Amino acid sequence: MFIKKEIKNQIGILTIDRPDALNAMNPDILKEMDQAVKGMIADESVGVIILTGAGEKAFIAGADIKVMQQLDKRAALEFGKLGQEVTMTIEDSPKPVIAAVNGFALGGGCEIALSCHLRFVSENAIFAQPEVKLGLIPGWGGTQRLPRIVGKGNAIELIIGGHMINADEAHRIGLANKVFPLNDLLEESMKFAKIILGNGPNCIAESLHCINESAGHSLIDGLNMEVDSFSQLFETDETTEGLTAFVEKRKANFR
Repeated sequence: MFIKKEIKNQIGILTIDRPDALNAMNPDILKEMDQAVKGMIADESVGVIILTGAGEKAFIAGADIKVMQQLDKRAALEFGKLGQEVTMTIEDSPKPVIAAVNGFALGGGCEIALSCHLRFVSENAIFAQPEVKLGLIPGWGGTQRLPRIVGKGNAIELIIGGHMINADEAHRIGLANKVFPLNDLLEESMKFAKIILGNGPNCIAESLHCINESAGHSLIDGLNMEVDSFSQLFETDETTEGLTAFVEKRKANFR
């Protein structure tokens, strides 16, 4: 087992535990991660998921290069699709997923971080899409998600340069939401998770859905989807509680 699972006060923490290999991903670990995330999504006691790496050096240093070296075209297609399946499971989660990036997030590690809804990073965090240095391109969503998060120009620079950037640069271009000292990273990630837990879970899920879907729609289609979701919430107990609590000047009880 390479994924440690823990639940603290409605926060599910998944830790990739392969520090001797800087938490590099192989097919078995990808499958385990996919099932672990799906398990947290299905667990009614979990409202927010945090994904992080074991140790102090790496979040995920990327795909296991020794595994990749043995792949032919067909096996590479399967490996790429497996990685994309994991990132889609994370991105499509109705529960927010926070990447607590504690060190290297390279290649596939950067792509897994990109699929999370938020990226809180340690001061020693390092990001890169170095695939071009290996004669490859990103295969788990880097060419698609990175431009949507940091803009086309910044994404092109990172992908065709293949160079590493530090936490401050990642924050400057919008790749990192927040930067914290390493020792404070998990605590600060949990602090924000607790803020999220004070809000309506259905509203959060619908917000994430509309934001994710916007990438594949025109502005008009996206607006129609948004207003439809907005209106449908008015038939839910959650919205009734939120509006009533505001009028009554009390804190809403969503969970």
